[in-house]
Formats: sequence, C-alpha cells, structure tokens
Amino acid sequence: MEDAASPNSGSDLNLGGNRGRSIEECQDMIQRSFRNPIVKFLMEQMEKSGCRVGDNFVKAVVCTGPVAGGYTKGRGITVCSNYLTIQDEVNQVVIHELIHAYDECRAKNLDWTNCAHHACSEIRAGHLSGDCHFKRELLRGFIKLRGHEQECIKRRVLKSLRGNPYCSEVAAKDAMEAVWDTCYNDTKPFDRAP
Repeated sequence: MEDAASPNSGSDLNLGGNRGRSIEECQDMIQRSFRNPIVKFLMEQMEKSGCRVGDNFVKAVVCTGPVAGGYTKGRGITVCSNYLTIQDEVNQVVIHELIHAYDECRAKNLDWTNCAHHACSEIRAGHLSGDCHFKRELLRGFIKLRGHEQECIKRRVLKSLRGNPYCSEVAAKDAMEAVWDTCYNDTKPFDRAP
C-alpha cells in the first residue's frame, strides 16, 4: 500500500505530534462518520454519478507525515489514525476527501499532476467541507474576523499543492488564482456551500 502521507490529495492538520488512535479505533470512527448527513449525501451523490463506493473505500492507516488523510485515485480515502483523536476530526477528513473523490468521479479526466486541476479540487474541498469555518480557524490559532474563510482556503490549497511534485510554488499560486472564481463558486453536488 502506498504511504498515506503522499496521496494525490491530502488533508492536513496543525499537528503537534503523534497523538492519535489505533487503526481499529479509527476504523470505528470512520464507520460512525457514515452516519453524518454530509458524508451520507456525498456518498449517495457519488453512487448516482456512477462511482461505486465500496466497503473498503475509506480506511484507517498509520501515516508517516503529519497529515490527516488523503484521497488516491483508484485506491480511495485514507484516514490517518495516528494523527486524529476525536470524531469531528475524522468526519472532517472523510468529508474533505469525499469531495476530491466526487470531483474525480464527476470530471472523469481530472489530472492530479495538473496544478490547476489539483488546485480546483482543493478549493472546492476547502470551501465545501467546512475546513475553514471560523471555529476551526480559531482552534488553529488564526484569528481574523473578515475574510478568514477565503484566506484560509488559499493557505490550505497552497500547502496541499506544495506536496505535489508537479507544482512549483509559483505554478501552484498561479494555478490557484487562475481557477479561484470558477472553483470557489462551484458547489456541486450541493445547492450552496454547507
């Protein structure tokens, strides 16, 4: 199995060290996340779009780098058990990564080596998953009353693209800026950002 720290697209956390759960505990938390209304909705939308979400589509793994999880084409979603401690964190990772999976299902030609494609999916995942809600940003130590959500999404998109060997720092920033409006305003499969 590929190292979960280097998937096509990954969720990151501000992690202070190896403080997580066992794979078994995390797998139980993943199962509980399937009862989350947003997770259920995204999984239903993938099925409706013709993309099968099997029993092993989301799995707990031990990761070597400080990431919360990732999505890898053809393999599904990994959730890093050793970096997550509470149910809300697992739910958040599953939602974020399901948005990447949905994007790939919907686009059919999504190319993770293309910085613009990768940036677009990260923008959508950051916006639609709630990664950048004020409460989460506050807990990360980012305090800003106006414009925090878009600033957070941009910061997290660039951080994710740094892990893509096909995207230099300049290419990542240029790609993000080029696709920002279109991708930020694309809320499918939701009617509006949740």
